[in-house]
Amino acid sequence: MSVFPVKETIDRMLAIIEEQGWHLFARIDHAQLARKKGLELRPTELILFGNPEIGTRLMQDRQLAAIDLPMKVLVWEDEQGQVRITCNDMQWLKQRHGLTDAATLRAIDEVLAKVCAGAQTQEGS
Repeated sequence: MSVFPVKETIDRMLAIIEEQGWHLFARIDHAQLARKKGLELRPTELILFGNPEIGTRLMQDRQLAAIDLPMKVLVWEDEQGQVRITCNDMQWLKQRHGLTDAATLRAIDEVLAKVCAGAQTQEGS
């Protein structure tokens, strides 16, 4: 969970992604898109980010891993107003695609953990 609203949580994540030297491929505000169609949706944003130099190694290991790349993080507000952060687990991706490049999986997992953890709490807490 995050102590910040969805937009601020995503903004904090983007700062960490940039700090890590990774690239933002897309930021999708599903709630805003729903409103444009006259529909209601609690705050829900998805970011796609990665590092082609690192992600390519997974695709070289198993090309079908590309279906799950770049990395994705969903930040959404639940029914109680709590902001949640959801992403794919690297062990799940490893099993799903039969990936064998443990060093690359670990490198991606470390950045993913920094992005998610850094967006959840205020500095110093």
